[in-house]
Amino acid sequence: MIGRRAALAAAAALAAAPAARAQLAPAPLPVKPDDTVLGPHERLLMLAWGDRVAYDAPPWDPHRPNAEAAEAQFGWDARLAALIEPPPAADGIPRAVLAVAHPTVEPRMAFPDGRDRPEVAAAMQGASLVNVMRQNGRWLVVEGGYQMRRLTGRTLCRLSGPLAEGLGPLGTPVTGLFGITGGAATPWGTLLLCEGEAAAWLARVGGLDPARYGWVAELDPLDPLSVPAKRTALGRFAQGDAAAALARDGRAVVYLSDRRPGGFLFRFVSDAAATEPDALDRGTLFVARLEPAGGLRWLPLPAEAATWRDPVAAAGRLGASPFDAPSGLAADPRRARLFVACRGTPAAPGGPAGSVLEIVPAAGDHAAETGVVLTLLVGREPPPPPPPPRPARGGAPPPEPPPPAQPAMPDTLAMDPSGRRLWIGTNHGGVVGRQADGLYACEVEGPARGLALPLYGAPRAAAIGGAAPSPDGTALFVAVRHPGAEPGASFAHPSTRWPDLREGVPPRSALLELTRRGGGAVGG
Repeated sequence: MIGRRAALAAAAALAAAPAARAQLAPAPLPVKPDDTVLGPHERLLMLAWGDRVAYDAPPWDPHRPNAEAAEAQFGWDARLAALIEPPPAADGIPRAVLAVAHPTVEPRMAFPDGRDRPEVAAAMQGASLVNVMRQNGRWLVVEGGYQMRRLTGRTLCRLSGPLAEGLGPLGTPVTGLFGITGGAATPWGTLLLCEGEAAAWLARVGGLDPARYGWVAELDPLDPLSVPAKRTALGRFAQGDAAAALARDGRAVVYLSDRRPGGFLFRFVSDAAATEPDALDRGTLFVARLEPAGGLRWLPLPAEAATWRDPVAAAGRLGASPFDAPSGLAADPRRARLFVACRGTPAAPGGPAGSVLEIVPAAGDHAAETGVVLTLLVGREPPPPPPPPRPARGGAPPPEPPPPAQPAMPDTLAMDPSGRRLWIGTNHGGVVGRQADGLYACEVEGPARGLALPLYGAPRAAAIGGAAPSPDGTALFVAVRHPGAEPGASFAHPSTRWPDLREGVPPRSALLELTRRGGGAVGG
């Protein structure tokens, strides 16, 4: 939590840096049908629900939902899981591949009559891999790009690791990825996707073997023919997100959050070097236990508990520490540390609502047995307004000023390549409060450490589904989830029709590009 002295020091630092102060300020994020962009920034729409991903996708027709069409189109929900930078091309044009997860499909908002269509919903969920490139001063989606593909309930996968031993080099064939809640690009060049909400999807779709779903899948995002491998050594539970790093000796390290209230924080360390084929098929799964004076210890789980038995139950028996709904994860690319967003639970106005933690492993080694835990910030809901002053005789009371934005219920994290700034996205699950969910820039070093300032406010009832800085630092890619999907809303009667804002067009989750007017880095 940022204290009074730290806040005063941060304010002094900002006062001494006019350029930074002009970029961002503690302005309000009003609740309204449209979104809010702060500072000298602007936003551009890149993709939205129903837009073409696969080259042969038909035009979007939300009034006639169709599974075959949905399998080629951008999904209903949007959670930006990772950005992958390919090797430089001969033409020198900056390029990237964005991995966007589509965790959920709400029938009341996705289908005209509100009646569920499980086959179509299974095609609307999954993930999209999107080619983007910088051209004419902005980042554009490359239609028909080489890596553009959709991963859905019918994608061919394979089960690998301890539960697939003796089944040949390809492991066990599996059809479909379900309920992908997050993921990460790895330092060894792959993409991880977490099937964190698979159980609800299996009950909804029916006819599927539960043992084949709910895993972390790994694939080569630059190979459009890559078959996702579900890595059973990483355990099966309700993962919220993943972060990947390298141990000092070159082994692969994968952090996983258990997004339940009171959930645990897990870590997998491979036996072999990360560059070895199928390195994530052999290793040890650990769970975190908090110790006195801000210490942390990683407890190894028995091998059978980590795979074919329940790792969450095993973690509880070991004395693992519960966290406050751990969700988003971000590993610093420049030094050994991990940031954890604990979404928390809805709080009373002015009260704490979630937090962001920093975990620093001992000796700068992600595979170390111990570490320390620091609190970067504590999320807070805006306080209730003070009683209005009595109006002058014959006059009306002045309007209530909007509250200054502050992060509450942090859900997604992204690390700036510089390692000095964290991008924090909040998520109230569609519940509308006194301020909109937003994207915040939070310094992690220096006198302004822990001070989070807003950059972007989502439209009514929408949440921030993650962010990723472009490779050249000129843009910030942002996912906006389920606009208008507040309690009581429906396809025909949403509380906003963002981003189209046209009658008859339902609201759509979207992928945005935020840039700074006149050029330069977003957020300063």
